[in-house]
Amino acid sequence: MKRPGPLLTLLAGLVFGVFLLTLNATTGTKSTSNPYGEASPGVSVSATAPPGSASPSPSPSLPPSPSASRSAVPNADYAGRTDDDTSAVAVSLRGGKAIAYFCDGHDKESWLKGAVEDDGTMKLTGSHGDELNGTLQGDKLIRGTADVGGQRYAFTADRAVKPSGLYRATATVRGAKVDGGWIVLPGGRQVGVVERDGTPSAAPSIDPETGAVTIDGQKIIARPVTP
Repeated sequence: MKRPGPLLTLLAGLVFGVFLLTLNATTGTKSTSNPYGEASPGVSVSATAPPGSASPSPSPSLPPSPSASRSAVPNADYAGRTDDDTSAVAVSLRGGKAIAYFCDGHDKESWLKGAVEDDGTMKLTGSHGDELNGTLQGDKLIRGTADVGGQRYAFTADRAVKPSGLYRATATVRGAKVDGGWIVLPGGRQVGVVERDGTPSAAPSIDPETGAVTIDGQKIIARPVTP
């Protein structure tokens, strides 16, 4: 019986070759996954937050704190009576400055001046240590005290509408130096003092519309007073 040696050897070689080709086909592709979480070349990876963690929200911006605002000191005139009703007080405000006049309509008077603070307070000074301290109540009135001639007077001065307000006249009449002050109160009542060469006396009434007044037979003009 003849042995088929060479034929079997050839068949075994062919089977082995097919096996190698099959093995190459199944193992030639490698996984691109990385056990350490690093991206393989050419592959983009998006970073994601771990499950359950919240994204940080932007901190809210605080609104700017408003600056303290203060009412502007008005340009206005004020006139009123002392609490004991013996005297009158008038105050004129312009540009943060004040001039005031205190008078009893007989022989006591005082001119005072000074600055008005942003909060509406004022400390006005005059001759002989006279002093007026007042505070604006909104823009409607001034409440305060006047220290004149060694005596203190509390007063309230309401906002004045012309012809109410403060007036003054200076002139030389019959050789005498005349200096007069008038307060025209709301309602028209007048209180004033005229000095002739430094001697005070009750003042005659003025015409509030024109300021005209006659002193010792001579007509002069009293004008509104402002700082």
